[in-house]
Amino acid sequence: MKNRKKILTLLLMLAMVLSLAACGGKKNDDPVIGGADGPTDIQVTDSDLAYVQDKGTLIVGITEFEPMDYQNTSGEWIGFDADMAKAFAESLGVKVEFQVIDWDNKVFELDGKTIDVVWNGMTLTDEVKSAMECSNAYCNNTQVVVVPAAKAADYQSKESLSGLNFAVESGSAGQAQVELLGESYTEVLDQATALLEVNSGTADAAVIDSLMAGAMVGEGTGYANLTYTVSLNEEEGEQYGVGFRKGSDLAAALNDFFKTSYADGSMVTCAETYGIQAALIEQ
Repeated sequence: MKNRKKILTLLLMLAMVLSLAACGGKKNDDPVIGGADGPTDIQVTDSDLAYVQDKGTLIVGITEFEPMDYQNTSGEWIGFDADMAKAFAESLGVKVEFQVIDWDNKVFELDGKTIDVVWNGMTLTDEVKSAMECSNAYCNNTQVVVVPAAKAADYQSKESLSGLNFAVESGSAGQAQVELLGESYTEVLDQATALLEVNSGTADAAVIDSLMAGAMVGEGTGYANLTYTVSLNEEEGEQYGVGFRKGSDLAAALNDFFKTSYADGSMVTCAETYGIQAALIEQ
């Protein structure tokens, strides 16, 4: 009998210990960062906005793309996208840092957190929208064919482009349009390099954004001997957007910033500075 009482007592004590351990467990489901001395007060968060504000810098992934992102004579990044990125960073209370990326690896750069945003006249394709958290569209655009001005009369229709070798930015909307044509092409780092290929004669033509073509080829530009002719997707057109990590709350913050900037006129003024006001989409 005594043995039974001892066993019962031990079982009751064990139950009480387990109950106290359960009650003393962490009630907050949010994980915490700990170290040798135990947990700290720093909470792990899924908020990209909080992440950027905590580190104090918004890292913007770009390529050289006048009039959206390019360097002035002092080496400062300017352009419509660059200037808007600076203003957005300021609204968040952080500094901005521009980082040139391989356009074909933009999603990997985002997910690896080497950049926080892709802001570079990026076409909102289905592929882009499935891989990134995108802002609302802010600019209209098309893909145009750039050829030597002396040969422009020969290339005024899609049919006339047969047999040409194109230079295209790897992973770009221009590459997609040349693939639809079924013509041969060489992939290059960015659209600026595609223009260099045509200018040097190593490619017959390039396909680039119409906004870039308007700023970089023709009379009064660095490529006065080049011109653009056929628009490959004029009927359906395309739109620019800004890309963040999938699920990022920075996209909603940028949409709010776009609305405010459009309403107070600063977005329109910025577009006029770089001559793209006709392409701007009302926010």
